[in-house]
Amino acid sequence: MEYTIKQLADIAGVSTRTLRYYDQIDLLKPNYNSRNNYRIYTEKQVNQLQRILFYKALEFPLVKIQNLMQDDSYSELSALQEQQELLRLKRQDIDSLLTTIDKTIKDKRGELTMTDTEKFAAFKNAQLNENEEKFGNEIREKYGEDEIENSNQKFMNLSEEDVKKMKTIEDDMFKNLALVKADDLDSEVARRVYEDHKDWLSYSWPNYSVEAHRGLVDMYLVDERFAKYYNDRAGKQVVQLLHDVVYHYTK
Repeated sequence: MEYTIKQLADIAGVSTRTLRYYDQIDLLKPNYNSRNNYRIYTEKQVNQLQRILFYKALEFPLVKIQNLMQDDSYSELSALQEQQELLRLKRQDIDSLLTTIDKTIKDKRGELTMTDTEKFAAFKNAQLNENEEKFGNEIREKYGEDEIENSNQKFMNLSEEDVKKMKTIEDDMFKNLALVKADDLDSEVARRVYEDHKDWLSYSWPNYSVEAHRGLVDMYLVDERFAKYYNDRAGKQVVQLLHDVVYHYTK
C-alpha cells in the first residue's frame, strides 16, 4: 500500500507540515518522490511513523527519538516492548496519583487520616519511575538488582522533611559546583560539593562506599543523559569537574 503525504497525515492524525519537517530533519523520509515530486510512503514508513508517535506520546524530545530511530541494533519488536514497558510505568504513575487524590479528598472530608508518607508516595513513585525509564538498565547492570531495589525502598520511605532536605542539599551542590575552579580542588567550595553529593546520595543509598561513589561519577562521564542533567542544572559543563572533585576527596 502506498500513501501520499496527505493520505498518511490523515491516517496518522498529524499535519502534512509535520511530515515535511520529519523529512527535512531526516527523521522520516518518504520511500520515494514521484515524477510530480510528491512524497510517497509505504508500509515501512507507516511503521516508522507509528514508532515516532509512540515516543512523542511518551514525551521524548525529537533529538532522542532520532537517536533511537537511527540505532541499527534496535529492532521494531524491541522498540515496541520498550514502549510497552514505559507506558506501563506511566500508567502506574497515573494510578498512584489518582489513589493519592482519592485519599486526600477523603482526608479533607474527615473519612480517613493520611500519613505524611502517604501524601508524598505518588510523587516519589513517579520520580523512581522516571529514573527507571532513563537509567534503569545502566544502574542495575552496575550495582545489581538487590542494591537498586533496596535503594528504591529507602527512597520511598523518606519523610516529607527528608525530601525537602534532599532537594536543599542538591540545590546547594549545584550552586557550589558552578563556583568550583578546576585548578583549585582543595578549596572550601570544592569540599562542599563533595560533601553535598555524598549527603544527597545517603538519602537513597542503603550503604555508602568510596568505590560506589567513584563508580557513579565514572558513569556520569560516559553517559550523556547523566551529563546533560548535571550540565543543565549547573548552567555549564560540570560533569568532569564533579568527577574530579569526588576523586580528589575519596583518595
